[in-house]
Amino acid sequence: MTDDQRGEQILGVFDTAFGELLANDPAAFRVKFRKMASSAFAFYRGTACLFYADVEGGKDSGPFLDERTSRVWIHGDLHAENFGTYLDANGRLIFNVNDFDEAYVGPFTWDLQRFAASVALIGYSKALADDVISGLVRTYAAAYRDRIRALANDKTVPALTLDTAQGPLLDALRSARARTRVGLLDSMTDIRDWERRFAPGGGAIELDAPTRAKVLGAFEAYLETLPETSRINPDSHRVKDVVGRRGIGIGSAGLPSYNLLLEGHTDALENDVVIYMKQGQTPAVSRHITDLAVRGYFHHEGHRTVISQRALQAHADPYLGWAELDGVGQLVAEVSPYAVDLDWSDLDDPAQIEAVVADLGRATAGMHAAADDESGHSLVPFSTEDAIDEAIAADEDGFADMLVDFAHSYGARARADHQIFVDLFRNGRIPGL
Repeated sequence: MTDDQRGEQILGVFDTAFGELLANDPAAFRVKFRKMASSAFAFYRGTACLFYADVEGGKDSGPFLDERTSRVWIHGDLHAENFGTYLDANGRLIFNVNDFDEAYVGPFTWDLQRFAASVALIGYSKALADDVISGLVRTYAAAYRDRIRALANDKTVPALTLDTAQGPLLDALRSARARTRVGLLDSMTDIRDWERRFAPGGGAIELDAPTRAKVLGAFEAYLETLPETSRINPDSHRVKDVVGRRGIGIGSAGLPSYNLLLEGHTDALENDVVIYMKQGQTPAVSRHITDLAVRGYFHHEGHRTVISQRALQAHADPYLGWAELDGVGQLVAEVSPYAVDLDWSDLDDPAQIEAVVADLGRATAGMHAAADDESGHSLVPFSTEDAIDEAIAADEDGFADMLVDFAHSYGARARADHQIFVDLFRNGRIPGL
């Protein structure tokens, strides 16, 4: 395939994935695409749609995919930067997979392949040799495989916490621990007439009365989707203020969203809570899954995101829920002061990177194992860890080889695609921009 042919293919995938949102907000996509143009990894982060268009043909092949392992809860956009900290419903700081906007049900290998290719891209950007990159992917594969085996054998495995994490993961947890709710509130709000309100500017958009009323109506419906334990104190959900926002990030370009300021669990202003309500997006992977039982399980994309996150993440955000606004599904969750992403910028030593990817392999296995017949959802009515354990056991050596080969081949494909994309973008060949 020539570069021109690949360029046309990329444009076709983009039109399917982004066309409607781009037409509604081309300025947001100009920002998104400039961020994607900055590096091959940034391009890869923003093009899960292209990744799945490329890998779809392999979903029914190989010894690792069968009727069960082709139909498990997956993250959908598992790359090296989608890991970080969160404060769970029990008040513990956890380091784990984050950002479940693309979560769906599909082949478990797609998560692993997407992560492996991201390691190849990061390794290339740090001028690591191919054999070093291969070693990192093998480390990830081995850690994933060992953790799946342990979980299949009903062994208790520790979460990554302040007590168990090491190195950069512990640094992220300590950074999250040092943050405060007051610090977050001070960055987004001010106090007027003895009450906290959202501060003007900073991306906040004042709403007209009809829009505000619609958002508050959707919020009331959202409260019914919360777990019973999150509804013990109704006063904590009193809305103090609402503003609009517009998504311009790599993953959120063009998606309308809103921030709501809530009373929190006491009258003290320092305990106020900020939540966001944003339009659920169609996950890229869903365009390549034809199982009607999966498609019919979800009411809308907000519902899908919440159900998927609750399945994949133990003790998820207690404010996590869904709603509808103008007939469109919305995701609702807390703007947490304790969310810190893994920082790869200072990770250059191969030995240190190896330790990190091993932890991320174990975290990936734990995520896959959490979402099965014991998670409270009927969509995956079997033990995920047992199914994956049996599939890998069919070809132990070939498992790591498959991921290494994919990491190098798709990493090279993404680097070439990045250059093609930059040329398309800078020469004005992306329709609508």
